[in-house]
Amino acid sequence: MSESPLLDIRNLSVKLPAGAERAHAVEDVSFSLQNNEILCVVGESGSGKSITARAVMGLLPAPHVSVAGGNIDFNGEDLTTAPESRMRQVRGGEISMIFQEPMTALNPVMTIGRQIDEVIRFHTKIRKKHRREQAIALIDSVHLPEPVHIYKAYPHELSGGQRQRAMIAMALAMEPKILIADEPTTALDVTTQAQILKLIKELQQGHDTGVLFITHDFGVVADIADRVAVMQYGKIVEIGSTDQVLNHPQHSYTQSLMKAVPSLVPPAVRQISSQVELDVKKLTKTFKSGGGWFGLGAKERIVHASKEVDVKLHKGETLGIVGESGSGKSTLARCIVRLINADEGEILYHGVDLRPLNRSEMRPYRSKIQMVFQDPFASLNPRSKVGRIIADGPRVLGIDSATADKRAREMLELVGLDVRAFDRFPHEFSGGQRQRIGIARALALDPEILVADEPVSALDVSIQAQILQLLADIRERLQLSMIFITHDLRVAAQVCDRIAVMRLGEVVELDATSSLFSNASHPYTQELLNAVPGRDWHPQEALKG
Repeated sequence: MSESPLLDIRNLSVKLPAGAERAHAVEDVSFSLQNNEILCVVGESGSGKSITARAVMGLLPAPHVSVAGGNIDFNGEDLTTAPESRMRQVRGGEISMIFQEPMTALNPVMTIGRQIDEVIRFHTKIRKKHRREQAIALIDSVHLPEPVHIYKAYPHELSGGQRQRAMIAMALAMEPKILIADEPTTALDVTTQAQILKLIKELQQGHDTGVLFITHDFGVVADIADRVAVMQYGKIVEIGSTDQVLNHPQHSYTQSLMKAVPSLVPPAVRQISSQVELDVKKLTKTFKSGGGWFGLGAKERIVHASKEVDVKLHKGETLGIVGESGSGKSTLARCIVRLINADEGEILYHGVDLRPLNRSEMRPYRSKIQMVFQDPFASLNPRSKVGRIIADGPRVLGIDSATADKRAREMLELVGLDVRAFDRFPHEFSGGQRQRIGIARALALDPEILVADEPVSALDVSIQAQILQLLADIRERLQLSMIFITHDLRVAAQVCDRIAVMRLGEVVELDATSSLFSNASHPYTQELLNAVPGRDWHPQEALKG
């Protein structure tokens, strides 16, 4: 690494508009980034990580949010005083950014090739033919299959991992000196995440690039960071080498974040009842697309989202369903809850097959199997107050309004929310609080089975720990059985009694959690376990030290 830093941020402060929770989004922040270094900035939502990155790029939503003081020195040039014409040259040319959600960052009506071409065309005078060749070479460099096909494809035609690779190709088009990666792997499956991290590491070393990597995932930090900065409430509370911060944390906030990281070592085995509450047999669900009118047009595509799946759920048990996107986890859950109809098989609830029941026949069983959804904001009606959202279920089942409202208030207390939340709207709550509201809504119907579909995947690590503890407490208190769907094997290790591993619609392995983690037999399960970020880092041991 060179002695003179590539990026030197000194006493940076970014002010927030009047009436915000605090005066500054970022306050008196100082750190540097060297050539060929990966600096990870970690912290929870609202800590100021992304605002710091956007300040470097000159992408703050001015005038409401703007730099209030300090310097951002890039190769001897202070970017806080650079005119917009200069920042347009810097962005994409000398400093590039990979955004968290590629589907919203990419233009949906432009092909991938045209979007990469736009970057090259803006910063160079290369002829169109050579720009095309360069774009295809970039697509190939990020290990995307069939680069010419990807060049012509639109964002919606690619998977999440492929879109993220395409965005990385775009960010690297001008071989920038600095690459800012803002939570680039948060929404990705564990194996795709491992591939993206490896790719960023390879590109950083190959181009001598400095990487500012923003994340809340300590496992990712353990895998790729050279140095780590921990942010809380807009300030850096700890900074040092990866070994110093991850294995010898000094600040109480860093320690609390590490304490919330789920261990890959499953807890002691619980005694589970032999009584089977739900027995799913040979469940099959197929989706068809293409074909066109009268068989004309694109060739018909058939996807077996669930293929002769056999799983049993015992009373009081938490059964984990794990696998990557497209494995069929959520389809299986939605078939069980009867949000979609399976094609074949049986869903036996206390011996009654729910699959063939029509709407009126299914009604008595609706309350017994309830679902907690992945995105708590999208699953709550933004125009309804929280009390009504929770009480609507009991009302539909014939309970009078006064009793339903009383039940809603009880559920709010049960999930750890103030009863005053009853008269507020979903947008007035944080992500973790909204997920508690979703759980309260499911519990209002007094279910016997709770189906939780990725209920903590969008949450910060400490909020995730709180929700997982809440679910464990509710399970014990109400004697619930639970189907827990996740792609996070750390979460699965701590929550589930048994785990079914799904791949391409089939259950390839089903075993007790401790047995699965210590002695997985299927190659796909082994691949998933090996891809867990920070697999060889053990935060609990570091905290003991």
